[in-house]
Amino acid sequence: MAEASIGSAEGPSARKEIVEGYCFFKGRLMPLAEATVGVATHALNYGTGCFEGIRAYWNSRETQLYILKAHEHFDRLRRSARILKMDVPYTSEELVDWTVRMLAHNEFHEDMYIRPLVFKSAQLIKVGLSGLRDDLAIFATPLGNYVATQGLQVTVSSWQRIADNIIPSRAKVTGAYVNAALASDQATADGYDEAIMLGQDGHVAEGSSSNLFMVRDGRLVTAPITADILEGITREAVFQMAADLNIAVEVRPIDRTELYVADELFLSGTGVQLAGIVGVDRRPVGDGRPGPVTTALQTTYFRAVRGEDPRYRNWLTPVYPQ
Repeated sequence: MAEASIGSAEGPSARKEIVEGYCFFKGRLMPLAEATVGVATHALNYGTGCFEGIRAYWNSRETQLYILKAHEHFDRLRRSARILKMDVPYTSEELVDWTVRMLAHNEFHEDMYIRPLVFKSAQLIKVGLSGLRDDLAIFATPLGNYVATQGLQVTVSSWQRIADNIIPSRAKVTGAYVNAALASDQATADGYDEAIMLGQDGHVAEGSSSNLFMVRDGRLVTAPITADILEGITREAVFQMAADLNIAVEVRPIDRTELYVADELFLSGTGVQLAGIVGVDRRPVGDGRPGPVTTALQTTYFRAVRGEDPRYRNWLTPVYPQ
């Protein structure tokens, strides 16, 4: 497989069904086809689960698959589980180890998306969290770009971002993603690539399933974690890269109309990676082309995730022994 160009992941569409390979479930590696749950499973009926999305990038020159920020993702998974009163009987280090073993067992040699999932597996009809059996699974699938990394046209959704007082916004709760699905589907139906969601107070929160950054007058601006956003791991990576590139960062509330006068906008997240926005509600962002700050951060990011920038080697966990 050829090396992916800077600014992209290579692989199939996110719409391809996942049916093959080995996963980690019930404390062991097993064929994905055998990792099934019953229709009465609590999480299926009530959305009582939490998950992570983790990318792994293939470096063909080094014949190495690098998992991106694995420990940080599993730390967040365990925090999400705590909020939902779920037991994770593994440390983050053990979960990283099982993920490495699962990827190696599948002999993946391409860009991957990894999905850890903790869920209420009891089969009963009872709304609640306490006293219910939990299970954990980890599977992976080849995946290219979730959305295009350049040229996105977005819209401000009529669906509001869930408030932390309604469903914990800092946890990746499975049931909460109906909120994201409604916004994303509406945006697509209206001819846009993605949606931007406002919070209960009318300020900008984030994309349907990603954090949002704005550039104004050379400063990188993003909403605070108190704005009902997910505490993004890629968001933290952007902060680190911005510091290394001497780009000033400001964390503050963002008004909707600021999106219309921004110099640059981009989304960040494991799925979207770093994705440049060129239009909001049929208004061009800046001159309608990717700006210099977005481009500099993207270039740095896509080199980092493939192990091509020594400054960010500590982001990566190699899968195969060298």
